[in-house]
Parts: sequence; structure tokens; C-alpha cells
Amino acid sequence: MSAGEEDLYEVLNITRGATKAEIKKAYHKAALSSHPDKVPDDERAEADIKFKQISQAYEILSDDQTRHLYDEHGMAAFDKSSGPGGPPGGVDLDDILAQMFAGGGMGGMGGMPGGGFPGMPGGMPGGGPARGRKRPKGKPELQQYEVRLEELYKGKTTKFTSTKNVVCTNCSGRGGREKAKPKQCDTCKGRGVQMRMRPVGPGLVTQEQVPCTTCAGRGEFYAEKDKCKRCKGVRTIKEKKILELYIPRGSREGERIVLPNEADQDPDDEQPGDIIFELVEEPHDVFHRAGADLQAEIEVDLTESLTGVNRTVLKHLDGRGISLNTTADGRVLRPNEVLKISGEGMPIKRSDAKGDLYLVVNVRFPKDGWLWLQKPDAAAKVKAALPAEEVEPVESTPESVDEVDFQTVDNLDGFGKGSDDPRAAGEWEDEDDDDEGGQAAQCAQQ
Repeated sequence: MSAGEEDLYEVLNITRGATKAEIKKAYHKAALSSHPDKVPDDERAEADIKFKQISQAYEILSDDQTRHLYDEHGMAAFDKSSGPGGPPGGVDLDDILAQMFAGGGMGGMGGMPGGGFPGMPGGMPGGGPARGRKRPKGKPELQQYEVRLEELYKGKTTKFTSTKNVVCTNCSGRGGREKAKPKQCDTCKGRGVQMRMRPVGPGLVTQEQVPCTTCAGRGEFYAEKDKCKRCKGVRTIKEKKILELYIPRGSREGERIVLPNEADQDPDDEQPGDIIFELVEEPHDVFHRAGADLQAEIEVDLTESLTGVNRTVLKHLDGRGISLNTTADGRVLRPNEVLKISGEGMPIKRSDAKGDLYLVVNVRFPKDGWLWLQKPDAAAKVKAALPAEEVEPVESTPESVDEVDFQTVDNLDGFGKGSDDPRAAGEWEDEDDDDEGGQAAQCAQQ
């Protein structure tokens, strides 16, 4: 640290071994006490200078890389005017900054008051025009693409028209006509960025860099007469292109399909970004998917459940009919029974294999009274045809047997309802809610 240079640690009133938490706490305390809005008008100019020093100290010391540079070389590490050799020890400032802020990032230091460190044009590196530097690749464009389960089962290829920005071929992305020279932007003084105030807490504000709106962050522009006649100085033009999207069979929800280099072009990028489609699977009316397996319900009537099924029970995702024959072995299909059909699920990507299909049997019973609406002896014939399985009788006193009336209900939700008995139906599920309600009532009473 050179003579006469103010120590940033002293500015924040901390030791050189202070932690990040201690630095942040000291900054908030110092900024609050020295904020220009907190002092009389005649002291505001001095307070403004002090506030900028505090903010600058925090910006440097809160970042590990810039703090290391400051500890090694003091403020000379951030001042190009320190001489041709740069900071002591022969360290090249451009090399340091290129490594620290490769790709134009600022690592959270975009809020440097007063346009950045002393002597550094455009504030922090990457804030000004990108002359002489190019980002390795443009930003990707992420889009969600809804797709039906049938399309995921069979695969899909679709073509669509994309309208995007492409580099103007008339001026090769310069924005001006040939041999014309751009003018420096007066708004940002060629830096490509402007400073603006941003609140960071109650009574606290900081300054941050934003791209200059006059020159679109380039630091320069062409006079109207010198602009490219085709792109009007914008450097890019709109162009339509037919793109093809291929969805492999067996693809899943959330998978991404990349169209390389098909995003908007930017003259400052080495190559365009990618268009990325994220698959969103639409709900299906019949099938439910889990991984490579499928599940569906099939309906059989009471006769089929007892005597067997021999028909097509389901239309698959590719239009094929799925047929069952349970008559040969006399199999009885029971309600909610699950039938597993191997190899009839979803295709597995990059293979010929498929998952499994699970069919849940739903037995459709006849309407009440259907048997008595037939011939008088129909009930006796049905009873005679059904197996006479003996049911163990219930022991009771014959003279105390009562024949009772009944009604059919859908579930047990009414069992013990309103009794406060924890064994009642649904009480265990509601226990947490009741506790929360009780706690809320207690809080209200307090």
C-alpha cells in the first residue's frame, strides 16, 4: 500500500483477518451512519464521498479474488495509471482481470460506486463494449414443448418455422456502412454502461452498472447517414428458417432436446446459442405412466368376471388392440385384480426393449333387482349354477335374531364422525390439522 493511501480495512473499521460476515456487518453499520440522506445538507457532499469509499471498500474486500489483489498490491492493482509495468512484481492487470472475469461476468461486483475502481474505464471488466473480446457462445433459449403420450410411445418428427436474429451480411455485423467510423457514445462516454441506484435494504442504496440504453451497451454508434442500409445500425436482421425437431421413442417428461446454434445470433458471440426444448408430457385419458411401465383400467361385466373374457379389452398407444382370453383355464377375475403384461409398456430409449403394462380389473355389476326382473325361476337357476361354498354360520340365540334394514354408503368416512374418538375414520389423517388449529386457538387466546 502506497503512502497516503487510505486503508480499506480502516474505512470499514475491521481487522485484516475479518471474515466475510464481519465485513458485511461492518459495511451495513458504516453505510447506515454515513449515508448522504442521513446528514444535513451542508455535510452531504462530504458524506457522499465517505459513502462511496465505504461502498468501494466493501466491494473489494467482500470478494476473495479482489481482496487478495488488494492485500498483495493495494489499490495499485486496480489502477492502470500505476505505470507501464502495472502493479508491483510485474503483474499484468489485463491478464489478472481476464482470468477473474472471463466471459464478461463480474462476480457480483456490478455495484461499484462511481463507475468502478479508479482508472478503470467502464467500471468493472465486461461492463463496457466487447471490442476485442468475444464470448465463447451465445445464451441458450429454453422452451417447453407439450407432447402427447402417443407421440412419446411412437416417436415424433416435426418441422416448424423459427424467426430469429441473424448477423447482417451487408455490414458483417458492424452496423455501419463500409469505411464509416463509429462515434463514441456521449451518454456513457464510450464505456457501454451507465450507473443507477438500487435499494439494498431499509435506508440503504448501492450503485450498479447497466447497459447504456443510448448505444445498446456498445459504447459507440453510427451517425444516421453512416448506418447500414439493411439493418439500420442494429447489426442483425430477422430471418425465417425451417427447423426440424426429432423426439425419440421412449422419451420422458423433463428430458431436453437441443438444436445446436439455432438461437439468436449476436455479432459479439463466437457462435450462436442453442435452442433447448424441454418435454412436457400431457395427461392421458386412459394410460398412466411411471418410467417405462404403463397402467390402465379395463372394465368387465359380472358374467365375464365369472366365466372368462375373450375379447379386445384395450386400444394401445400405437392403435393396436390388446386382447385377453381367460376362458381356457376358468379364471375368475376379481375387482381391482391386477394383470401384468410383460413387454407392452413404453419403449426404452436406444434399445428394442419395452416396459410392462399393468391392467387393473374393474368389475361392472348389474343394477339392483335385475335378477327378479327376469323369469320367476331365474334366481334359482343362477343360484344353482354358482358354487355352493359353505359359509360358517354365526352363532346366535334363534329367538333373538332381528332382520334389519340397511343402506349403501360409498366409504367409511362417517364412521365415528364427530365423536372425538381417535379410532374414527379419517381421524389420524386430520390429527396434524387439528393440532395446528388448536395451536392457532391458543395463540389467539394469548
